[in-house]
Amino acid sequence: MLIKAAVIQAQEKVGISTTQPALPARSMLQVWTEAVSDSSSNPAFTCLGQTLSYGEIDQLSRRVASYLQKRLRLQAGDRIAIQLPNLIQYPVVAIAAMKLGLVIVNTNPMYSVRELVHQFNDAGVKAVIVLDQFYSVLAEAAPQTSVEHIIVTRPLDIMASSKQKVLGGLMRIMGKRPMIKDQNIIDFKDLLAGGTSYSNHRASVYDICALQYTGGTTGASKGVMLTQSCLMANVAQALDVISITSESLRYSVTALPLPLYHIYAFSLCIGVLPALRSHSVLIPDPRNIPLLVKVIKKLKIQNFCGLNSLFVALLENEDFRRLSFEDLKMTLSGGMPLMNAVAEKWEKVTGCIISEGYGMTESSPVISMNPPGFERMGTAGIPIPGTEIKVIDEAGNEQPVNGVGELCIRGDQVMAGYWNQPEQTAETVVDGWLHTGDIVTVDDGGYIKIVDRLKDMIIVSGFNVYPNELEQVLTTHEHVSQCAAVGVPDDKAGELVKMFVVRSSSSLTESKVIEFCKSRMAGYKVPKFVEFRDGLPMTNVGKVLRKNLKGL
Repeated sequence: MLIKAAVIQAQEKVGISTTQPALPARSMLQVWTEAVSDSSSNPAFTCLGQTLSYGEIDQLSRRVASYLQKRLRLQAGDRIAIQLPNLIQYPVVAIAAMKLGLVIVNTNPMYSVRELVHQFNDAGVKAVIVLDQFYSVLAEAAPQTSVEHIIVTRPLDIMASSKQKVLGGLMRIMGKRPMIKDQNIIDFKDLLAGGTSYSNHRASVYDICALQYTGGTTGASKGVMLTQSCLMANVAQALDVISITSESLRYSVTALPLPLYHIYAFSLCIGVLPALRSHSVLIPDPRNIPLLVKVIKKLKIQNFCGLNSLFVALLENEDFRRLSFEDLKMTLSGGMPLMNAVAEKWEKVTGCIISEGYGMTESSPVISMNPPGFERMGTAGIPIPGTEIKVIDEAGNEQPVNGVGELCIRGDQVMAGYWNQPEQTAETVVDGWLHTGDIVTVDDGGYIKIVDRLKDMIIVSGFNVYPNELEQVLTTHEHVSQCAAVGVPDDKAGELVKMFVVRSSSSLTESKVIEFCKSRMAGYKVPKFVEFRDGLPMTNVGKVLRKNLKGL
């Protein structure tokens, strides 16, 4: 049986389209403005105990847009980096950027100096908005980049003045916030103090909405060009699948603990949920499980978006297990493989089946989903509407149902390419087919099962980690002759980084290797295990055999 036939049968069976659904709007901004137009007073975002309506968020974004355009002279096409956790400031700035036609560069707040320098220089970032907590690292990186303006915000900046004074005072007494004396920064409050007039940008479907950095399927970090067209195509595809649920998600309450600087959460927050007029609950620190549980308990959460490591942490929390889950209707999982035992326990505790999906940054990001009511545990679901798939072997030959090979996809959600990297774009998208780099099998029901990764990418709690990058950093240490990074299984994080090291001096210890890495890379990339060896397994041309190390 051909895979194409199996997929079409699956889509028809569950009641979703077999072709690309019509776009709900011509741009991400239009989705937002239509929500403001008919649902202005409805709650849009809640964070840190504060809830703002669609209309209130839009007014704040207008003030930010006015400042960026009139004071900072930013123009359509300029790149602005958002280096924030999940705070209300995130959607405010993102919407302001879209009003002006600025290109959003979503940036992990935990990035090291080296990582910021690479991303900002590659993208040509002109302005950055950063949380005060992460300013010191940015301050060190900025002189080495093209950044002209740094806007610093604090968690309470959008709250009412009375609350700011009380909570801000408590934070200072407890030593929670850094004191920034740099006179060259711009205070986020200044953006909110001005007017709301600006020249609106009318987006073309070909405009780049976001530059989303990823290692892609090969090599070092690259900027994925996500246009209005591919993002809106993916929003339409996701909405078509979600619409089959018997419980209406329109005006529902959705918890978003996944970071907005990841394309999955970003697309949900700015595209899918506003299209449903949904109320998004932003979780700034999902690692604070007790606080997350309190938020879930207080608000009637109907939809929860998470990943395996977060589900594990919640299920281990006694207070979470005691909650009432009568309002929970949908749980979405993405970003890393979902373990069957975790899915089973989640359903037992909450009564809600986890709907696992699969995607990648280069596909805006969703490729497949387990449709509500048709979930098949252990799979990544069926291709979403308008998404063609094929599975090929090493020679490029298409495989039938149940065959094993690399997954390739074709659809309107596929990226426009890698920023300023036409050769790598051509290697990844061949004749319109995006080569995912993942080894899969597709059963006769049209469901995709991820078998392995074609490349050696490691996924730590949903974060992509690329061995080449880690090895390049560590080999700059004077006492490291050779090294190789691999992923090792972990019940909570999915995988953790293990580094094999050939050292030139016995003075180099495991703790020194870890400290060296901590100073040069984001925390989730730092190896948790270090093993010293006299040599590494090599091919006859001198390439390290990571697969052999994984088997050691």
